[in-house]
This record gives sequence, C-alpha cells and structure tokens, in this order.
Amino acid sequence: MTMEFLNLKVPMALGGAHGKAPAGSTEGAGNRGRRIEQIALAVALIAIVAALPSLNIGYRFLSIAITTGYTAIALYGLGLQFGQAGIMSVGHAAMLGVGAYTAAMLSNHLGVGFWAALPASIVFAAIAGGLVGLPSLRVSGQHYIIITFCCCALLVICLTNGGKLTGAATGLDVGSIPRVFGINFDKLFNYYYLVLAALVITLGLVYAIVNSSYGRTLRSIRENEQLARAIGINVDLHKIGVFMASGAFAGLAGILQVYYLRHISPTLYGAFPSLYLALMVMLGGGRLIYGPLIGAIIVNFLPEVMDLNPVDSRIAYGVALLVVILLLPGGVSSGLLAIYRWICGRLFGRVSKAGS
Repeated sequence: MTMEFLNLKVPMALGGAHGKAPAGSTEGAGNRGRRIEQIALAVALIAIVAALPSLNIGYRFLSIAITTGYTAIALYGLGLQFGQAGIMSVGHAAMLGVGAYTAAMLSNHLGVGFWAALPASIVFAAIAGGLVGLPSLRVSGQHYIIITFCCCALLVICLTNGGKLTGAATGLDVGSIPRVFGINFDKLFNYYYLVLAALVITLGLVYAIVNSSYGRTLRSIRENEQLARAIGINVDLHKIGVFMASGAFAGLAGILQVYYLRHISPTLYGAFPSLYLALMVMLGGGRLIYGPLIGAIIVNFLPEVMDLNPVDSRIAYGVALLVVILLLPGGVSSGLLAIYRWICGRLFGRVSKAGS
C-alpha cells in the first residue's frame, strides 16, 4: 500500500515511513527534477528579494519587508508543526514571546547583547515549544488547539505581572545590535539583509527537514497516526521533536523582532497575534515550502497595497480565508503551483511537439 505525501509516494510497509524511490526509477528522476526546480526557484527568489533595497522601494515598504521576513521565520516553524505533522496551534505567538523576552531580559538585567542572546532565545523557545507540545501526546484536534490558546493567554498574564523582570505591562526596551565587521545594523538596509540571511537559513533548514526521513515520518504520522505506531514509529518522540523545532524557529523570529522594534510588551504575544499567525499559515499553505512565506506576504502587504484600514483588512483576511478553505484547501501556494505547472506543461508540451 502506498500513501502520497507532497508528491512522494512512500511505501507503508514496515519501515515504509523512511522509504525512498529506487535509484534510477522514473519516480526518483521526477523527484530529482522537482528538487532542482525548487532550488532554481529559490535562488531566483532570493536574488530578487536581495535586490529590493537597490530599487528605492522606500523605507515604509522596506519596514514591512523586514516584518514579513521575521514573521515568515516563525511561520516556517508553525508550518512544520501543522503542514508536516498535522498539528495546528493558535498559541504560536507565545513561542515568539519566549524568544523575544529571553533576549530583552538578558539585555536589561545582565547586559547580554544580541549575538550572545541569540542561541539562548532559540534554546529557551525550543524548550517552551516542547513543553507546550506535551499535551498533544494525550489530546488532539480542537482540544489541543484550546490548550495552546490557554498557554498563550497564560504567558501574557505572567509577562504582565512579572514586575521589573519582564517590565510588567509596559514591557522592555533593548539597545542596538553590536557591529560585526563594521556593519551598523541600526541602518534599515543592513537590518533587512540580516533578516534576509536568517530567512534563507531557515528556508534551507526547513527544506532539509521536509525532505529527510524525519520529515517523511512526520507525514506518515499526519496521515495515519495509529498505523505509524503499529509499524514501530515512536510517535511521541517525533511529535515533541517537531514542537521543539517549531519553537526554535519562533525564538529566532522573536529576537529579530525585539531588536527591530527596540521595545516589546505582552500584548504582542496575545490571542490576536497568534490567530494571525495561524491565519497566515492556512492562507499560504503549510505543506509546500513557500507556503508560509506567501502567507506572510499576503497578510503584511495586503493592507498597504490596497490601502485598507485595520477593520477592512480583517474583513479582507476573513473573506480570503473562506475562499482558500473552499477553493484552495492546500493554500494559495498550492494554487500558484498548479498554475505554474499548467503553464510549464502547456509551454514545454508545445515545444516537444514542435521538435518532434
């Protein structure tokens, strides 16, 4: 018996979650072709994004691009959790909060700068992600979603009542990022490239995870958890692992956020930010590699491009989500991929017919 995961057919015999297409087979060649296509598209996309500051797009759009960048990093963590393991969370902003407040508290109370706080933010957010993921071993579906929402609300309460340690409701400020090789990250252009570098690294790591045996195992758990247990997969360990990976990416996004805004408060990590993160993943699509990035671009740039006020933008998000759920269950990215492959099929089909 076979199951199709992201166009990869994985044998579901014993150990089949780690199966690969035989070398030299048509399926293996197709997979290699798709990977080359994805890498080429990624290189082209990175080149375009890297050239944006030179196009004089203005500080407003550059600021939105930075926000989109670190938001997409957090979404890739949620995309792993939702798209690959099939576990949705509406408390993901709490993981950003752990990363951001770890960096802010280290800066305010111990004088630790950005570079030294970076691994601490990632590690603490990963641990928090693993702890929040523990209830998923006993409950699932809407019950677990409610638990993540409660965890997010609990974090906000703790931060608001944390006194001098967390800055209470006022929040905390941070200073500048120490220069590296003379680069001044106070300049918006330099910070943009810092976020872009972090996003590229995140994209590479997520791609490696998705196409690894671990990623295939997560997808087998998503499709049939009971069958995965029956063939000997340690489902609990894999779930906690993906929660920790999700938290780690959120921690990276959190420290980038706090050093960009220079000030954070508990309201940044409450219910609405978490719902927006879930909305972005569902809009963009959690199963395809570019889905989280597309979702971040839509939600961050749509109000600016269409000149929408906050109320109208929420209405637009709601309508867009309904359209995606009804017409594009895989997200906007799946629709764009279908259009791209249709165009390529028509184009190269005509070329091959003309050549023959």
